[in-house]
Amino acid sequence: MKRREFITLLGGTAALPIAALAQQARNNRKLGVLHPGQAAAVNSRLTAIREGLNDASQRDSGVELVTRLADGDLSRLPALAENLVDTRVDAFLAAAPPAVQAASGATKSIPVIALDLESDPVTSGFIASLARPGGNVTGVFLDFPEFSAKCLQMLIETLPTLASLAVLWDPTTGSLQLKSVETAAQGFGVSVKVFEARRVADIAEAFYSLERSHVQGVLILSSPLFGGNPQMIADLAVRRTVPTISLFPDIAREGGLLAYGPEIEALYRQAAGMARKVLDGARVAELPAERPTRFQLVANLRTAKLFGITLPPSILLRADEVIE
Repeated sequence: MKRREFITLLGGTAALPIAALAQQARNNRKLGVLHPGQAAAVNSRLTAIREGLNDASQRDSGVELVTRLADGDLSRLPALAENLVDTRVDAFLAAAPPAVQAASGATKSIPVIALDLESDPVTSGFIASLARPGGNVTGVFLDFPEFSAKCLQMLIETLPTLASLAVLWDPTTGSLQLKSVETAAQGFGVSVKVFEARRVADIAEAFYSLERSHVQGVLILSSPLFGGNPQMIADLAVRRTVPTISLFPDIAREGGLLAYGPEIEALYRQAAGMARKVLDGARVAELPAERPTRFQLVANLRTAKLFGITLPPSILLRADEVIE
């Protein structure tokens, strides 16, 4: 090869890779998705994550999703988080407190975007403050202690004679929600019986037990376990003829009586948007934690009629969606 040709070739390869390598680096980014649930429940969430990763022009973000699911076995989460670290993901998106705990325990350098509807992130030690997280964790947190109490208030509004309430609670999510409901119920003069469910099999057992307890309504607290099994919970509620309210719109759509809470797919898009900012260079320690921005009240008029319940106008007029 002549010297002039060699220099030209060298110059071309020296100029081209700057843009090419930058684009290659952009396209090789990996987002590790750590979730305690099963594939059937997570597929729609993954679609929402991909949508959230796209920019405003909806161009493909070029981010590869590396998904690890615990299939309901929370003891697997730490090992799955370590596996994602070994896979060299550029950031985590961890859904639910056990996944956030596992991800933050596996790395102090890789950014972790949390999607946590159950924890107080400051008290839990995930972040230093909402405005300035300070470590490698930020994300979307609900953390409104009064939110579950608001659901109880709506159930009482619908069932004015409510005197006994079953609360379906996943202990792995912590006690923040439960304490709030117990305090609110005491103020309303409603007795509370707590039924624990850590696994899918526990949900059916809980509904069997609460039927024998002759409670008049069920408040389903927030948990990926419950949100990931809306059809099962709705079927059990209809079979036991027990009015339910939850944070998950899908439970009401499938046959539960009421739901009031964040739109779940919107939450995943919101968390993915935060992940995109981090992948694009934002410092996770300085990226403020966010709150859910969209809430829905879903009322199932069909179930109300089946149970002989008249939904009050105060509920129907506020409902974003009425199932007829």
